[in-house]
Amino acid sequence: MWLSKKTRPAAPTADADLGVTTIAGGSAGVLTRGEVRALPVYGPGGYAWAPSSGQTVLVIKGGPGGREQCVAGAMQDPPADLAPGEIAIQGPGGAEIRLRSGGTVEIRGNTVEIWGRLLIDGQAYKPCTCGEGGALG
Repeated sequence: MWLSKKTRPAAPTADADLGVTTIAGGSAGVLTRGEVRALPVYGPGGYAWAPSSGQTVLVIKGGPGGREQCVAGAMQDPPADLAPGEIAIQGPGGAEIRLRSGGTVEIRGNTVEIWGRLLIDGQAYKPCTCGEGGALG
């Protein structure tokens, strides 16, 4: 009936837009067609990310009228030598982890800190104590 069509709630819609962050962090402010604040930031499971101010991000809009919004990702600038299927996780200051297609894991940074036990080929790592007083060199 024509009456049943008039009383149905509006169907949820989904839309996406590129925007620029105006407020950095886990609850971001983003300028798209207007500024929206306190948007939640989503990422793949186990991956935490806080967009920096001025970063180009993807804003997903959903729900009735597109009123529910979230930041879902950022514009990428992958390393030129990253092969198809490989993964690079890049942080500020040049810190980076790369998962290469041949099974190699590369960790780069000014300082690499390891917390917990370090195993090499399944065996606990034992530092060399071959120098004076246990110092390497």
